[in-house]
Amino acid sequence: MTRVVVIGEAVADAFRQPSAPARTLDLRAYPGGGPANTAVALARLGTPTSFLGRLSTGMLGELLREHLAGSGVDLHASVRSDDPAALAIAAVDEHGRASYEFYLNGCADWQWRAEELARLPADTGCIHTGSLALVLEPGGPLIEDVLAAYRSRGTVCIDPNVRPGIVDPAAYRDGMARWSTLADIVRLSDEDLQILAPGLGFPDACRQWHAAGVRLVVLTQGPRGAVASLDGEAVAVPAVPVELVDTVGAGDAFTAGLLHSLNGAGHLDNRLASLRLPDVMRAMSLAADVAARTCAVRGADPPWRNQLMLS
Repeated sequence: MTRVVVIGEAVADAFRQPSAPARTLDLRAYPGGGPANTAVALARLGTPTSFLGRLSTGMLGELLREHLAGSGVDLHASVRSDDPAALAIAAVDEHGRASYEFYLNGCADWQWRAEELARLPADTGCIHTGSLALVLEPGGPLIEDVLAAYRSRGTVCIDPNVRPGIVDPAAYRDGMARWSTLADIVRLSDEDLQILAPGLGFPDACRQWHAAGVRLVVLTQGPRGAVASLDGEAVAVPAVPVELVDTVGAGDAFTAGLLHSLNGAGHLDNRLASLRLPDVMRAMSLAADVAARTCAVRGADPPWRNQLMLS
């Protein structure tokens, strides 16, 4: 299997504990951050995975580093930074859906320098990126430069993971116009679609992105499953039934399952040149299973390969 390099942020997700005394806020921190979650899920599934991130040397940074390394993610390309780690305080509603308050100013994840991003491993077969790291300056434009330079050599996958409470939605729409010229795969949620392509349905949005160069667009829709468009041909899979705990990291786990399946079938080596709809269906089915298992536990804690009985 080819190496997948994930570029982006690692964030500590802090959940309020319901047993806290009155007038106190008792928080328990878990490793998180969309790109880091995807790297962890990929490595646990058995894909050779490197994380290219800027990890703080503080307590939260150590928590994140131990989680990544303990899941089998290679961290040799990552950067150690004395800047603080990003923190998200998460609230989970009665339907298991999470909302966040982010503490991001001055954090390590966004302060990329071009020479740090040049640490991309030589055997990289696919780059996955997205989320806040791709849209926040100064790092976002530098990551785009990496994608532009790399695209002719391997597969590029982008998950925009839109955060309209942090970044102006117009910046995401402007970014998507650029990212769709760089990506072979785009994975997005139904909430992302509403912001990135307001007033357009999935087929119309896909027509724009296919015309720009994206071969595969995958839309996750929570309990309604997922739908994909491969060069304009559509396929759908249902959600896997699960006793829901929360949805934290579910989309990231889905992306990992998708990439792992495509990787195992040899499609990441050739930028999806031989990819067909049955391959997409198989990849989405595995992805849905990985996402469901992530929803069955607290926080972004995706399954390991042996839990899915993968050969």
